[in-house]
Amino acid sequence: MDNLIISGLTEPRGSDGSGSDGSIPHHDIGPRERAPRLALVADLQGQDLNGMFVLSRLAAFLRDIAMGQRRDLRLCERVLIIPTIGNTPHTQVAGAQQAAWLRWAMTEAVATVTQAAYYRVAIYPSVDVEEMPQVWLYAPNDDERASACLFGLPAVIERPLEPGDAPALIRAWRPRGGENFALHAGRASGGLQMGHCESLFRALVAFLDRTGIVRGLRLANEEEYLGYFGLRQVFTVLAEQAGIFSSCQEVGRWVRAGEELGQVYDGFTGGERARVVAPVAGLLAGLRRQPLLREGDLVASILMPDRVARWERSRLRGEPHERRVRVRS
Repeated sequence: MDNLIISGLTEPRGSDGSGSDGSIPHHDIGPRERAPRLALVADLQGQDLNGMFVLSRLAAFLRDIAMGQRRDLRLCERVLIIPTIGNTPHTQVAGAQQAAWLRWAMTEAVATVTQAAYYRVAIYPSVDVEEMPQVWLYAPNDDERASACLFGLPAVIERPLEPGDAPALIRAWRPRGGENFALHAGRASGGLQMGHCESLFRALVAFLDRTGIVRGLRLANEEEYLGYFGLRQVFTVLAEQAGIFSSCQEVGRWVRAGEELGQVYDGFTGGERARVVAPVAGLLAGLRRQPLLREGDLVASILMPDRVARWERSRLRGEPHERRVRVRS
């Protein structure tokens, strides 16, 4: 598949292929006599421009297939898509005291619209940290572990299903069965990041192909590294002091232990206060892009292959998997 698959899609055509249950507008595309096979949701907080763009373009792509405008492709299953809920009544908060209830109501409404789908995918941005496209699983079963690899993204990360860690929508989906995935890519306040959008779009198209939802796709057979990471393999780097953080590194590349990730400068004098180095070797999955830094803020996350993780646990003698930024002369 060529690199122009996003820009080559036709513009959305009004309400064609869309539906609504009276509360959450959504696209309902494919054979109506079938139960939905896949549900995709983005922009839950009205901040994820990347996720909104990718899902709206994917909806246009699938509508074209369903309407016979891509004669070499066939949409075999029904797909539900919610590119954004930023303009729905659930996000129009009348008062701060209602915010928690409205978030719960919004989550329940989205879960109700999407509950019939077997595969459910939610796209989440990070606010301050740019993340490479990756799959997060929460207390997964073996089917979810196997299906997570179908996206073809470079990293799959397992996390616990806890209120403080798992998103509300993922927890709302779990009692409804099926398979549930969270995709992370880019950052909320970074504008439209086309590189991440392209990777995310390709991952969703690969999933459509490999699950048989769309037939006739001819994907390039690209051999890419796929890492499967447990929570103990995620190493977080935290700031030891406040300042302005600057980095020229790109997420998604491998870094060596001791390699420089960026610098922390004094916001008043402009002098360099610290050099941020990678405490361990691994895949740079996330890097802070919000320059203003407070003590304890997340600076970077590094995914360690299992053999590296075992060695680091031995070297660090059971220390928590995080490390403060230190000043180097």
